[in-house]
Amino acid sequence: MNSMKAKISEIFKSIQGEGVYQGVEQVFVRFYGCNVHCSFCDTKLTGYSEKTVNEVLDDIVSLGECGSVSLTGGEPLVQADYVKILSAKLKAMGKIVYLETNGIMYESLKEVIDYIDVVSMDFKLPSSTKLINFWQEHERFLEVAKAKEVFVKAVIGKGTEREDIIESIRIIKRIKPDTPFVLQPQNPFEELLSEKLVFLSDICLREHIDVRTMCQLHKILGVK
Repeated sequence: MNSMKAKISEIFKSIQGEGVYQGVEQVFVRFYGCNVHCSFCDTKLTGYSEKTVNEVLDDIVSLGECGSVSLTGGEPLVQADYVKILSAKLKAMGKIVYLETNGIMYESLKEVIDYIDVVSMDFKLPSSTKLINFWQEHERFLEVAKAKEVFVKAVIGKGTEREDIIESIRIIKRIKPDTPFVLQPQNPFEELLSEKLVFLSDICLREHIDVRTMCQLHKILGVK
C-alpha cells in the first residue's frame, strides 16, 4: 500500500476560492486527470509527478500548519484507491478532508466517503458544459455524499438554460433539500451575466433552495 503512487500535478497552500468555504486557508493536492472535458474548464493540467502517499503527506507537512486539505483536480476520484488511503492518513493526522469533485463517479465516492468530511460537488449543467447530461450520476452521487457535509456548485455562462437549473432543483429537493446550491459565474468580470444570475437565483428561492451566487475569489484576487 505504501508503494502505491498517484499522478499529482501540484501541492500548494492558498485560500479556497469557490463555494461555501470560500476564503478558508487550505492545502491543495491537485490530482492529474479527469473523466470529463467541460468547455469552460480553467484547470489545464500539462504535467504531473508520481508520488506515494507518504511523499504527499511530507509535502503537506512541509507547507506548515493548516487544518484543512482539499483533494482537487482534475478529478480525484479517477484515482479513488489512492484517495482512500491518503484520506485515511489525513484523518489520522487530525486534518479536515475536503473533496472537490465533478459529482459523477458515485461508485468511487462510496469507497472513500467514510474518510471525507466535506464534499464540494459539481452539477455539470449540459447547457454550460456543452456535454451530455449527467443528471442520473449527480443524483446517485448526492445520495452517497449526503452522509457528510455537502454542497453543490454549478457554473453559469451565457448559454446556461433555465431548464438545467430546474432539474438541479428537482435533484436537490428529492435527495437533500437543505443542500446549499452555489451558482458560480463562468467569468466573474462578465457584467452581462448579472441579470441571468439574478433570474436563476429567483427560481431557486421560489423553490426554497439555499442558493448562493458566488464568484471565484481567487480569480478576483489574482492568487493561485
